[in-house]
Order: sequence, then structure tokens, then C-alpha cells
Amino acid sequence: MTKKFRVELIKDRCKGCELCTSVCSRHLLKMDTHLNHKGYASVTIENMDACIGCINCALICPDGAIEIFQLEEGDKE
Repeated sequence: MTKKFRVELIKDRCKGCELCTSVCSRHLLKMDTHLNHKGYASVTIENMDACIGCINCALICPDGAIEIFQLEEGDKE
């Protein structure tokens, strides 16, 4: 059984430093073209189903803008 993960991006905390994009081994995180309320382009995830839950992005984020949750069977993504 493959584990599934949900990546929660708190866009208003993101300052667009791009540290998370550099540590994502699957290259799932990209910079969004939309600005958050602080005026920064925030991060977005392209394919959440491909996330392996390594949490590198959450660990490196200086603003606590990324949270990773392991989904249980039956949980909605």
C-alpha cells in the first residue's frame, strides 16, 4: 500500500524565497504567478499525488508556510 500525503501551503506566510523548491526531490513545488496579501509570489504544488512526504520543504521553510500531513485510508485529500 502506498502512503499518500497532503501538502498544505499557507500562502500568506510565504515570502517567495524559493528554498522549498530547491529541496523538493520530486520537483513538485513551483513559484505561483499570483501574489499573496504581502505582495510576494508564493509557492504552489503541481502534483500532490506524487509527494513522498519527505518533509524537506517544511523543514527548510523559514516562515512555517508548509505543512505535510500523512493521509489515512478514507481521508479526503
